[in-house]
Amino acid sequence: MLALRQELRIGPARLAQELKLPTRTIGAILLRHRVPRLSECDPLTGVVIRTSRGSGTRYERERPGELVHMDVKKLGRIPDGGGWRAHGRREEVRGRGIGFDYVHSLVDDHSRLAYSEILTDEKGTTCAGFLLRAAAYFADHGIHRIERVMTDNALNYRRSRDMHAALAILNARHVLIRPHCPWQNGKVERLNRTLQTEWAYRQVFTSNAERSAALAPWLEHYNTRRNHSALGAPPISRLSPT
Repeated sequence: MLALRQELRIGPARLAQELKLPTRTIGAILLRHRVPRLSECDPLTGVVIRTSRGSGTRYERERPGELVHMDVKKLGRIPDGGGWRAHGRREEVRGRGIGFDYVHSLVDDHSRLAYSEILTDEKGTTCAGFLLRAAAYFADHGIHRIERVMTDNALNYRRSRDMHAALAILNARHVLIRPHCPWQNGKVERLNRTLQTEWAYRQVFTSNAERSAALAPWLEHYNTRRNHSALGAPPISRLSPT
């Protein structure tokens, strides 16, 4: 169990599913061996980097679409033939200067249904277009009304006319987290970490196109087959069939 935890970097609930053991038993073993919480570790290496800090009050909205969380995660692009993960640290200069991918994500607070796209930047116009496409994806999966959109205080969200126009089209209210309190947008922050560990860095990709092509299948798996640790079931299980 400890070896699987180190390899996959997953929590007690997921380990329990993999090993067919009670979650409580897994938790007791981790505690006995003083294994740090995932939130205290670097998501890629598993090295302890900080003591976790969370919101004092946990919450979950009562209905789908009542609140969605939006964010962008920046990832270094992979050079053709693979970067240092494929060739070792001695090749660390490979890929420098080829830029970044911007992974935009939207997560429903109630169901945890998620939608992500890889885009070329995080400008307000780009964010607005993504939000409308994400809303269409949510509608196809039974979330026909988005009431509130929560983001951080970045200017591309806060001052973009295109974002304001997109919110108006959806008739949704913009909710900003408190400055320097990213945990208030924790559901999408957690998705960002899951995207890194289970999609972006789960295997060695030999090109940026190969990694990009793997996102949609992973997202389908996340929404329809992978048990969410907070729900005990895939996000789609909380939505009415369309």
